[in-house]
Amino acid sequence: MIYDYVIIGSGIAGLNAARLIPKDKKVLLLSKKSPWECNTFWAQGGVAFAVDKEDIPAHIEDTLNAGAFYNDKNAVKLLSEKSNEAVKDLINAGLKFDLNAKGELALTKEAAHSRSRIIHADGDATGRMIHMFLIEQFPHELITNVVVSDLLIKDGICYGVQYFKNETDEKVVYAHNTIIASGGVGSLYKYHTNSTSISGELQGICLEHGIPLKDMEMLQFHPTVVRGTHFARKPLLSEALRGEGAHIVDEDGKRFLFDYHEDGELAPRDIVSRAIFDYATKTGKGVFLSFKNFEKEFFKKRFPNIYANLKDLGFELPFENVPISPAFHYTMGGIPTNLDAQVVGMKNLYAIGECACTGVHGANRLASNSLLEGIVFSKIAVEHSLKAHFEINKKEFNQEISHHTRNKEIDKDIKNILRKLMWENASIVRNESDLRTALQQIELFLKEDVGRLLFLRLLTAKSILTSAIERKTSLGAHFIKEN
Repeated sequence: MIYDYVIIGSGIAGLNAARLIPKDKKVLLLSKKSPWECNTFWAQGGVAFAVDKEDIPAHIEDTLNAGAFYNDKNAVKLLSEKSNEAVKDLINAGLKFDLNAKGELALTKEAAHSRSRIIHADGDATGRMIHMFLIEQFPHELITNVVVSDLLIKDGICYGVQYFKNETDEKVVYAHNTIIASGGVGSLYKYHTNSTSISGELQGICLEHGIPLKDMEMLQFHPTVVRGTHFARKPLLSEALRGEGAHIVDEDGKRFLFDYHEDGELAPRDIVSRAIFDYATKTGKGVFLSFKNFEKEFFKKRFPNIYANLKDLGFELPFENVPISPAFHYTMGGIPTNLDAQVVGMKNLYAIGECACTGVHGANRLASNSLLEGIVFSKIAVEHSLKAHFEINKKEFNQEISHHTRNKEIDKDIKNILRKLMWENASIVRNESDLRTALQQIELFLKEDVGRLLFLRLLTAKSILTSAIERKTSLGAHFIKEN
């Protein structure tokens, strides 16, 4: 049997693609864990979009500014021009965003936006509400708790997907179209805001098949996560908090960010993250998020989930300051695609969402453009594939299909070392010496007899380090400090 589509990943990009594929098509969605174990589910802030035609030039300019003008301008233009239609399509399908007192969409502002243009749902649970809505709309076949181990690629055509059904059982499924929507690389880092299922294996598979990744040095670190918790996935404190009036202060109450940028808390994320890192390093002082500008009832209504989560951690808001630090958050680079969301050089392989490098984010993602990218480019991918109507000939794939060992005994220790290596050498501030030291260690690990999944992660980590070494000067989120 040949599917019309295999979709890898159950976040906003994968699920929205599935929603838009006609119900008479045979579609299989592969989910690494449970469907809600994805970054979309944890997204707090909202969806940015051009509010009207007049806002398109400003949205484009804000996106380019945040991306240090390293963006693909055509991709940014496409994203903004299609944003309103894509958002309204979801609303018309029944997704409910928060409304203001007049019954209109409640718009908020976040860092580096020149106006309020971000919509949210259930206060600070936008991603969760979108995800639940898309799951309810899902009309196709879903397999959970499977991990993709390879793509069946020959001569620019993807014939299907190979995946682990369990620890030892590897399956193959054929498809006329394959859509990668597997997310970024968060679990390669010791401290991150991502779902634990996000670990960069599909990027490694692409590298193995000669598809070079693009801009992998461009990694975003969120400036405000709760410091002091014991788990790797750190509780995120949405940028919308600062957009609504939260301040970053030191232990003496000083708002030090204005020493680094005239916009203070509303400066681009990479600047805020580096400022916190630099200030804490130089002064030895703790850094906190202050909510003293909020009335308690407003805070509970606008940010109900953040309020409840922090209360569970022992904080009484808005009266107490919360200790914060940056953590890995988002991958601007990834699998290179064209404006039709096709993987470059491939006929029927698409990449959408965070795993893709469309060029819209440049060197630094503008706040809340990520959910928008997933919505817009999933629609583009489906429309293009339906129009192309490409079909594989299964008989033409005559290559031997390798079978892999999913995990090996030595993997766990190496994974822990890998995450520490990446955090200490390829994070907020970098220098070439440390990057090369980390790369040498990764090269040694790649010579070990490791399991398939760790091997793919190591390939992706190597790509990040190599890209960071090759970019000799600072740009956006890539900040090189001389030794």
